[in-house]
Amino acid sequence: MQSNKMSMPLLLLLLVAAGPQATRAAKPIPNRQLMTEEGDSSRIIQDDIIKTINKHANAGWTAAQNPYFANYTTAQFKHILGVKPTPHNVLNDVPVKTYPRSLMLPKEFDARVTVARVGHLVLWSVSRINISLSVNDLLACCGFMCGDGCDGGYPIMAWRYFVRNGVVTDECDPYFDQVGCKHPGCEPAYPTPVCEKKCKVQNQVWLEKKHFSVNAYRVNSDPHDIMAEVYQNGPVEVAFTVYEDFAHYKSGVYKHITGGMMGGHAVKLIGWGTTDAGEDYWLLANQWNRGWGDDGYFKIIRGTNECGIEEDVVAGMPSTKNMVRNYDSASGVGTAIIQ
Repeated sequence: MQSNKMSMPLLLLLLVAAGPQATRAAKPIPNRQLMTEEGDSSRIIQDDIIKTINKHANAGWTAAQNPYFANYTTAQFKHILGVKPTPHNVLNDVPVKTYPRSLMLPKEFDARVTVARVGHLVLWSVSRINISLSVNDLLACCGFMCGDGCDGGYPIMAWRYFVRNGVVTDECDPYFDQVGCKHPGCEPAYPTPVCEKKCKVQNQVWLEKKHFSVNAYRVNSDPHDIMAEVYQNGPVEVAFTVYEDFAHYKSGVYKHITGGMMGGHAVKLIGWGTTDAGEDYWLLANQWNRGWGDDGYFKIIRGTNECGIEEDVVAGMPSTKNMVRNYDSASGVGTAIIQ
């Protein structure tokens, strides 16, 4: 996942590199009610919040204006926070991974600069093949299994869709149409795109472009287990509660200081560390453009379950199904980097 494009509310963060996309170039009819929702017409970016954070002696982070949200109302901001609480009956049969306390872990880790290992993002071999999977397949075609499309859903069910149905490549169902126009997709006030199950590239077959995960699981909420999973298998998807002040994050180690609750959000946890002041943090990639936060990334306090960041961690391991058929001509059965 890259952090320079807006993401759909329902995320499969280890699979997709872009934000909401569409099945066609035609612009849908906007939802005027959402655009002018009563009581939420105020702007999400507020000078008072920025001043409060930056004057707070113990905030530990810096707030600033985010140009992407300059014209967003509170209602529109809430609309992009689509993670829904997963029903307990769904979680009953989801395996939970734990790791032995004897496993030694580094004091800091960043998956962006660490030599790749077998795991969520990388399968070893002689060569490396980047595979960007389709946002639209998951968003438009998962249906009620995953949630409500642009109106949000359940991260673990997105992983289950990846296991059961697979996700086609972005080339098959691309982010951009043939003339380079971006459909608004899940931008505020627009409906979920239509599922067409047809590759946009001539001579490509939908089912042949599917890629799969071999499993879908949760990671125990203990920080050691989360760190071990990331260290051994690569980045994981986490969900947390977003408050108004988070929209203003620029740098530092985030913790909630002020503002009301906006909704649930899913992001990619890629590492951890400790500041010079001794504050433990998680390192995460967001999807709100590189102009937001620290080049699209942010840090949040580690070990206290800040905003619920440690209680809903999900992941899965990629399958080699369809990789050999589609990519074995590229100098051997290569390393597949699932974005």
